[in-house]
Amino acid sequence: MRADIVEAGEFPELAGRYNVYAVPKVVINDTVEFVGAQLEPQFLRYVLQASSGDTSPSPSP
Repeated sequence: MRADIVEAGEFPELAGRYNVYAVPKVVINDTVEFVGAQLEPQFLRYVLQASSGDTSPSPSP
């Protein structure tokens, strides 16, 4: 797994591309995204969803 952290104020074009209006915002493989801190089990569900290629709405908390 690789992660990149981007300062939205320094890269407004990326913030616009990913519709960043609040932080933290996490986007995984350009398919799964969520805003706000997540507990580990929920974060893992998002990661597994993205790795499976599932593009349905993100899982409920």
